[in-house]
Amino acid sequence: MLGYVEGRNILIRPAFADGNPERLPALVAELVSAKVDAIVTTGPRETVAAKRATALIPIVMTVVPDPVAQGFVASLSRPGGNVTGLTSVVPGLGQKYVELLREVLPSATRFVVVATPPNPLPETQRELDGAGRLLGITLSLARVAGPDDFDRALARAKRDGAAGIIATNDGVTWRHRKLLVQLALKHRLPAIYWAREYVDDGGLMTYSASVADLRRRAATYVDKILKGAKPGDLPVEQPTKFELVINLKTAKAMGVTVPPALLLRADKVIE
Repeated sequence: MLGYVEGRNILIRPAFADGNPERLPALVAELVSAKVDAIVTTGPRETVAAKRATALIPIVMTVVPDPVAQGFVASLSRPGGNVTGLTSVVPGLGQKYVELLREVLPSATRFVVVATPPNPLPETQRELDGAGRLLGITLSLARVAGPDDFDRALARAKRDGAAGIIATNDGVTWRHRKLLVQLALKHRLPAIYWAREYVDDGGLMTYSASVADLRRRAATYVDKILKGAKPGDLPVEQPTKFELVINLKTAKAMGVTVPPALLLRADKVIE
């Protein structure tokens, strides 16, 4: 669409940490040494590593919840510096997680939020807590450092009376999402997740920005930068396309009845 053909007029240099954040500084250092024209990041940790490594090479971030609070840009409208790109959340998303999960579990009184520090971000936590108070839901936080903590955290949540799980924007749970959704099924804990991939891998439901759409839109930022635009002058975009996806196979396996009205609002139902 933008007229680029890899190997002809653009060269893409992949750099994957394979789920190991300790590799990020070395990977970014290699890109800086190669004098690439732009670095595209796929999450907060990657963006932190890139920003620490260079103040000159343009950085296009994707799947970053709150770039202002996280210190990547001065503001959404005027980023300044060498970072721009796309956020992955909008105000009110945390509240939506609680509301949607409550629709599936109308008698629930307790949910647990599963995340690795520093997630969930303060604004998301405030939204979750506010929605919980409105709906009479107690929200507890299960902090996990890595996949080895998942089973123990979910077992404790079930023992403490949690009826369901909320998994907010988080790189660690995303990388190990297959294990997380398997354990959610094992402990009979219906969950709402922050990305479509969880549901494709067996999670119950998601209401989220389309990651594929964010990545496509990131290409337009790279195009503008290659044509001379300064990243600090390119406003950061918030997501405009959200998807409600429900996995009925998982609902049936958990013995959960999804309300017909919610199924009608879904963008996709996996049967």
